[in-house]
Amino acid sequence: MTGMTALLGEDGVVRCSWGNSAPDYAAYHDEEWGSPLHGEAELYERLCLESFQSGLSWITILRKRENFRKAFKKFQPAKVARFGEADIERLMQDASIVRNRAKILAAITNARAIAALDTPLDELLWSFAPAKHRRPKTMADVPAITDESKAMAKDLKKRGFAFLGPTTCYALMQATGMVDDHVAGCFRAKRS
Repeated sequence: MTGMTALLGEDGVVRCSWGNSAPDYAAYHDEEWGSPLHGEAELYERLCLESFQSGLSWITILRKRENFRKAFKKFQPAKVARFGEADIERLMQDASIVRNRAKILAAITNARAIAALDTPLDELLWSFAPAKHRRPKTMADVPAITDESKAMAKDLKKRGFAFLGPTTCYALMQATGMVDDHVAGCFRAKRS
C-alpha cells in the first residue's frame, strides 16, 4: 500500500482499500463493517454468513445475503433450529444461496446450540471483545486470528457450535465491531 492514494476511492472517499474494490464493498464498508452489532438474530446472521464465506469471497456472500435471509427465516435461531431433512434438501436445491451441505448443517447446528446457551448469544460473543485493540496502519497489519478469536472458537466448539474456527471468529469480530480494523486514514477509523 502506498500511503493515502491506496485508500482513496474513485468516489473521493478515503476508506480501507478493500472497500474501494466494488460498489457492494463500499456500501458494506461504509455502513456496516466494524460497527457494533447486537441482537440474537443479527449476530446469528453474521455468524452464519461468516461460516458460509469460508473458502469463498465475501462479495459472493454479500450479494446473496437477501436470499440467505429468506432461506433461513430471517436468521431467527428458534425457527432454524427446527429445520429438518426436508429443509436441508430445500436449501440444497436453492441456487440463490451457497449450496454446501456442511455449511447448511452448521447453520442448523448453531441455531440449536444458541437455544441451549446458558447466557444470551450477544453477551457470550461480546465477552471475547478485547479490552484494547491496536488500529492497523495498513491492511498488511490486520491479523487473521488473535488470542481472543482462538478463545471464542474454542468456547463455541465446546458449546456445540460448528464451522467456526479462529479465522472465522476473527472475521465475525471485525464485522460486528468487537474490534475496529478500519486502517489508519480510513474515514471510518475512530479517533482515539
